[in-house]
Amino acid sequence: MSQTHVERVIGLLVTDEALRRRFTTDPRATLQELHETGIELNACERYAISRMDPVQLRRFADAIDARIQKADLKGGPQ
Repeated sequence: MSQTHVERVIGLLVTDEALRRRFTTDPRATLQELHETGIELNACERYAISRMDPVQLRRFADAIDARIQKADLKGGPQ
């Protein structure tokens, strides 16, 4: 079950621009925010995800069709 949550978090980070921006600024707080919505990760998974390279996440997001992206209409620096 935990693998499903890992995959969900990675999918959200790649398709949700605002979430990715918050993650880039504060990975731990963002993962806590996701935990509060019911996404459970163990300590090892939280550590591994928090160490993901934001530049690589952005590159992956840029490679995905914009029609399946959740745009951040409030904007802000990335």
